[in-house]
Amino acid sequence: MKAAVLGGSFNPLHIGHLALADAVCTELHYDSIFFVPTNSPPHKEMQWALPPEQRLRMVQLACEPDPRFHAESCEIERGGVSYTYDTVLHLEQKYAGQLDAPLGLVLGADLLPGFHLWHRARELAARCTLILARRPVMQERHSANRALGAYAAAAENQDFDPASEPLFRDAVMLENPVLPVSSTDIRARISSGRSFRYLVPEPVFSYIIEGRIYGYSQH
Repeated sequence: MKAAVLGGSFNPLHIGHLALADAVCTELHYDSIFFVPTNSPPHKEMQWALPPEQRLRMVQLACEPDPRFHAESCEIERGGVSYTYDTVLHLEQKYAGQLDAPLGLVLGADLLPGFHLWHRARELAARCTLILARRPVMQERHSANRALGAYAAAAENQDFDPASEPLFRDAVMLENPVLPVSSTDIRARISSGRSFRYLVPEPVFSYIIEGRIYGYSQH
């Protein structure tokens, strides 16, 4: 099995996440994508985030229709700050004997300037195949996921070139579809009673309206 890791807050998971995972499978020939909802990221605030269990449930619902997609709860079960290096070690052990290649690690373009600050970044890059994905350039409505400290300074580097970073020397560039969708915008749409139905997978849409989360109410 050739598998890749796609981590994130998934607050909520949306069609852009699924399109990215499909591109990894289709264009880079990965068999499986492990969606890993973070418990508490070390590099950004998580204001207005749902409890981890609810975010995990949305990921599980979104993955069910596609046998290539799998929800992994290891970071939530581990608790505390979520480090990707620990997650990769866990998945290597969990799927020992099933993996035919190093795990892929999908990174959005917005994370690249600060990757060298990640916990054990050099070892992480050596263990995994880094997959560099395109992300839409969007103006966020608020700082719900504001980068912290040195990560914030790195994120402001608009001229960052992945080719200049030795950690990305063996990385794979992914020509994934770039959809102008963000979890921040979806939450704002829900809370203000605007349309969001086709920005999230149908099971996630049903979960949100049935649970009346993100401030959903019928207007």
